[in-house]
Amino acid sequence: MSTSGMLLLDKSGAMTSHDVVARVRRIAGERRVGHAGTLDPMATGLLIVALGPATRLLRFVQAETKRYVGTVELGVATDSLDADGAVVARAAVPAIDEATMAAAAATLTGAQQQVPPMVSAIKIGGQRLHELARQGLEVDRPARSIVVESFNLTRAGENRWDFEVVCSTGTYVRVLAGDLAERLGTVGHLVALRRTAIGTHDVADALTLEQFADAVERGRSTVVPARAMVEHLGTVTLDDDALRRVGRGQRIELSVAAAGPTLAALDATGELVAVLGRRGDQWQPEIVFSAGPASGRP
Repeated sequence: MSTSGMLLLDKSGAMTSHDVVARVRRIAGERRVGHAGTLDPMATGLLIVALGPATRLLRFVQAETKRYVGTVELGVATDSLDADGAVVARAAVPAIDEATMAAAAATLTGAQQQVPPMVSAIKIGGQRLHELARQGLEVDRPARSIVVESFNLTRAGENRWDFEVVCSTGTYVRVLAGDLAERLGTVGHLVALRRTAIGTHDVADALTLEQFADAVERGRSTVVPARAMVEHLGTVTLDDDALRRVGRGQRIELSVAAAGPTLAALDATGELVAVLGRRGDQWQPEIVFSAGPASGRP
C-alpha cells in the first residue's frame, strides 16, 4: 500500500481528530500523518488525512470551503456550545416560523468576524483555550474573518432545527448556532454536526477507520495520489529542463496564463512533482516532490 497521498475518512463521534491521526499512524505504519480541518469529538464526517510527503500539502486542502449538516436545539445553552458541554443557561423560545428563521439565518451569511469559543484548540499566550476553560478562565480572543456562503434551516421538532451550512475555513459552526439563537431572542447549542464535504471531496467517498484497517490488512490501496489535494489549483506540465530546475529549487518562467498565485506542476505522466508560487514573471518552487525527470517519487 502506498503511504504517501490523501486518505478520506468518515470520522465517528467520541473521537478527536488527533485520535484518528494516531490510529492511521498505527494502521498504515507511517509516522508522517496529519489532517486538514479539525472536527470536534462530537462531530462526525469527512476528515482529510495526508500520509508521508503529502502532509506538506495539507494547507491547500485546509483552505477549501467546508459543508456541514447538523441540528441546533434552542432554549438550552452549554459551555462548549455543543452537546458535549455542561448546561449553563435555559431560556424561553419565542414562536418561530420558517420565515423568521430564514431571516435570522440571513443575517449570519456573508463575510464577517467571528470570535472563537473558549472550548477550542486555539492557543493564546502559549496555552490552548480549552485548557484555560477547564480552569474556569476566560480570556479575550481575537476575532477571525470568515465567510458563510449559505445557512439554511428546516424545522426538526418543537425547538430543534436541522441545517446545512457552507462556510470558509476557520468557521466555528457551534458559534454560528449560538449567534443564531441570540438573533432569535433565546439561547441554543448544537446537538449534531456532520461535515459532508471539503472542496470537491465528499464524505460519500470516505472510509471508516475500520474499513481502512481492513483494506490495509487485505493489501488494498485506499490512499489517493497527492495530486488530488491540489486539484482546485491551476496546473502546468513541465518539460525535462523545467523539471530539473524545479528539482533544484530554481525559479522558472512559464508560457502559460495562470489566474491564481499558485500552480500545481505535473510531469508528462500527470503526476504531481511540485507546487509553484508566482514571483513576478517567474515561478518559485514552494513544495517539491521530485528532483528531476530521472528521480524516483516519494
